[in-house]
Amino acid sequence: MRVNWWKRIRGARRDETILPLYRAVVARGRAPHWYLDGAVPDTLDGRFDMIAAVLAMVLLRLEERPDEQAVTAGPSAALTEHFVDDMDAQLRQIGFGDMVVGKQVGRMMAALGGRLGAYRDGLATGGLAEALVRNLYRGDPPAPAALAHAEHHLRALRTALSATPLASLIAGELP
Repeated sequence: MRVNWWKRIRGARRDETILPLYRAVVARGRAPHWYLDGAVPDTLDGRFDMIAAVLAMVLLRLEERPDEQAVTAGPSAALTEHFVDDMDAQLRQIGFGDMVVGKQVGRMMAALGGRLGAYRDGLATGGLAEALVRNLYRGDPPAPAALAHAEHHLRALRTALSATPLASLIAGELP
């Protein structure tokens, strides 16, 4: 995005301390079991949806402890900024131009925000499977075993994240 380019020229830098966590999120979202056993479509959209689901679980962890609120606001923002930069670069790599990239990244951010709310609500109310069908599978329900696989692993990740110290997460150590 032009703003990012301008910030870089002026010397504004991304918080690179969160980069190991972002890389771990992407690696977890690209794990083959999501696409094989979880039947997440192995497409550009499917990979975006899976990375967004893992990212949402991490962002939910970062917001969960009030005593860490001041500490985690920085990592949450930095993590989201890396996501935006990565999506911007991915779109440019596949040939989208400046006019389209800005709009697409805006849509992706809106999608991430919507998923974050849907997954937060789904975890709280027991309706995560519904949120997954709507967001991860884009309304096309997979076989029950595939949905159960994705739900089980995302719930397990979310639970394990709750017990993971913030310093470990920032270092890229996903449970």
